[in-house]
Amino acid sequence: MWKIEKCYIHVPEHKLETTMTSNSDSYQLVELNEARAFIERCMVSAGTKPVHAATLADVLVTADDRGHFSHGINRLDIYVDDIQKGTTLSDKEPVIVKETVATGYVDGSNLLGPVVGKFCMQLAIEKAEKAGIGWVVANGSNHYGIAGWYSIMALENGLLGMSFTNSSPYVVPTRAKECILGTNPISCAAPAKDGDSFVLDMATSGVALGKVEICDRKESAIPNGWGVDAEGKKTNDPKAVINGGGLLPLGGAEESSGYKGYGLAMMVEIFCGILADGDFGPNIRKWKDASRVANLGQCFVAIDPNVFAPGFTDRMQSLIDICRGQEPAEGETKVLVPGDPERKHMKKVDKEGGVRYHNNLITALDKLALDLKVQKIKTKQSQI
Repeated sequence: MWKIEKCYIHVPEHKLETTMTSNSDSYQLVELNEARAFIERCMVSAGTKPVHAATLADVLVTADDRGHFSHGINRLDIYVDDIQKGTTLSDKEPVIVKETVATGYVDGSNLLGPVVGKFCMQLAIEKAEKAGIGWVVANGSNHYGIAGWYSIMALENGLLGMSFTNSSPYVVPTRAKECILGTNPISCAAPAKDGDSFVLDMATSGVALGKVEICDRKESAIPNGWGVDAEGKKTNDPKAVINGGGLLPLGGAEESSGYKGYGLAMMVEIFCGILADGDFGPNIRKWKDASRVANLGQCFVAIDPNVFAPGFTDRMQSLIDICRGQEPAEGETKVLVPGDPERKHMKKVDKEGGVRYHNNLITALDKLALDLKVQKIKTKQSQI
């Protein structure tokens, strides 16, 4: 796994804290409830319905709480911009266009992605509780934050959960130099025993665009294999990726099996834009282009494991325990399963009484508050 000084990236549990912080950086502590309240007052000031603002705040703060800073409050200004310019709406609700006992087809009404996603996963959960499975797709949606927030909704109801979304074309297919596909994330959550669980939340690109954006904000290099410049050449400059370049699929270049990530990204596109008749591939607007609607396609699945073989949680726990119980390779501390680094980060946030945000981000949030004429985010200084 990569370790970059002064840059937030997803890394193994024992490396998480040292990667997120360094002695030369300054961070400020923000309580979770204050982060939620700040997001809500910003979004309401921008013209968002309060209940919609609260849903967005829950998703963004959950991302930061779990250590996925690329999908948290760092992106608040973009949601604000979409609402202010009218390319994302807040005066409607999602609509069920077609449904069966186990499926649903939803028009997201061009609302905030978390509003659409919450509606769809709740519908999928209801269907799974009745029919054993709920499979819901939506078009007319927008960026919905971390995919794991939706699969965890199913998990909290004792169900298997899956969530997929297509996204703006920032990923270069294997052997190409033009961005055609999105980071197209996959999330799967499965319950085990006594509150334990498997929670996978990953992009089908080598890294999410937001992680490159954070490195750019902090003026840090990106590692090999994350992206290419406008000519399709590998680069360590985040600006070259953001300005005309692109991300590489999971696996990187062809010689390191990047075509597998490319294939997974297309699979997600099938479940989302193709199945739901949303925009897909290069037809999707760029992430910060507020000149037209996003019309993203998304997919939400809930499965009751009890309609299959009994004893699912026992077997799931056994697999988790087997993986965690493996002898670590030289230089490592212990073997983790998906969801473990996030659990550790949440314990850290709970112990410290809030999330650490870099000073550069706090400065950007203060400017946003000034523009929106709302109270600035309340912080507690933390030098680390």
